[in-house]
Amino acid sequence: MKKTLALLLTAVMLLGALTACGSKNDDAADDAQNTAEADKAAADHVAALIDAIYVQERTDETDAQCEEAKAAWDALTDAQKAMVEGEEASPDYFGLDTGDAALDDPRNQDGIGENELLVVSFGTSYNDSRVNDIKSIEDALQEAYPDWSVRRAFTAQIIINHIQARDGEKIDNMTQALERAVANGVKNLVVQPTHLMHGAEYDEMCAAIDDYRDNFDAVSIAEPLLGEVGSDATVINADKEAVAKAVTAAAVEASGFDSLEAAKEAGAAFVFLGHGTAHIAKVSYSQMSTQMQQLGYENVFIGTVEGEPEETACESVIEEVRAAGYTTVILRPLMVVAGDHANNDMAGSDDDSWKPMFEDAGFTVDCQIAGLGGIADIQALYIAHTQAAIDSLNA
Repeated sequence: MKKTLALLLTAVMLLGALTACGSKNDDAADDAQNTAEADKAAADHVAALIDAIYVQERTDETDAQCEEAKAAWDALTDAQKAMVEGEEASPDYFGLDTGDAALDDPRNQDGIGENELLVVSFGTSYNDSRVNDIKSIEDALQEAYPDWSVRRAFTAQIIINHIQARDGEKIDNMTQALERAVANGVKNLVVQPTHLMHGAEYDEMCAAIDDYRDNFDAVSIAEPLLGEVGSDATVINADKEAVAKAVTAAAVEASGFDSLEAAKEAGAAFVFLGHGTAHIAKVSYSQMSTQMQQLGYENVFIGTVEGEPEETACESVIEEVRAAGYTTVILRPLMVVAGDHANNDMAGSDDDSWKPMFEDAGFTVDCQIAGLGGIADIQALYIAHTQAAIDSLNA
């Protein structure tokens, strides 16, 4: 009887222990689920805040929204940051290291004086590229024209917001820059776009300036980098020749070859990658291809991210390079700034990036992440365009 009672007591104790253990396991599972849900909620909140400032229109709330998004990001754990995913948001929005923003100069100071040289760029959130390519042009222009105050405007509010939220650097958009010029009593306004061509961005810039012309004694808009567009693919000009020579020389030097001919003999081709556009100015890319041919640059090819015009699409360029017998390809941007397109669309790891597409086609590929803006001869061309615009004020 005692033995039976002892066995029953032991069974009861074991059952109690198992029940307690199960309860603890259930509690742990509940805690883990609650933590996971809280982590996702925190990450989703930051993603929503990022998507809210990933817009092209500035509002009265933009400054506060940028601050809120950064504060919310900073409050996340590393695990939560990795979970940030929205329509446009990703961990890279705040987490990607693109260099030291403190090396840049937003050029948004007052005290402009009567003569302003406003340098207008699309912009980039890549800090190193902004310093190397955009700031370098602005600095060269300020040195060339010390009697003019160089100021900056970006046309991409999405990029302005990104830089402000992540780095605390405030860059003027077109409206802010023009309002600043008016408030500072600027009389003579010269605008130097860093745009490659007379495309959609250039047209929008000109429309914004037209709305403010009556606020100044004189306004002059300088040519973009490639100058006038021309009627068809055969029409080239001195600007396109200068750009073709400058980018090719820089690419050859960076590649380690003694000359373009030496690269050709080694089976290496250079592919310069532009953005591409559906705008009528897309013929500029075809004209650059014509220019390369006229200079005798047989192993230089022109492509575009957007594949417009059609002959500049990646598949078309691959076939052209293969037909010419080259086995090595050196990719380099035909863009003023080596920003997102250069780092991702050209040199990225995704299947639709140009580097893996060329590699899949059997080529050995090297990428040069360098924008046109960092080339001294390109800066000199902008200086010449600005001089022509200044001269036109007195014409």
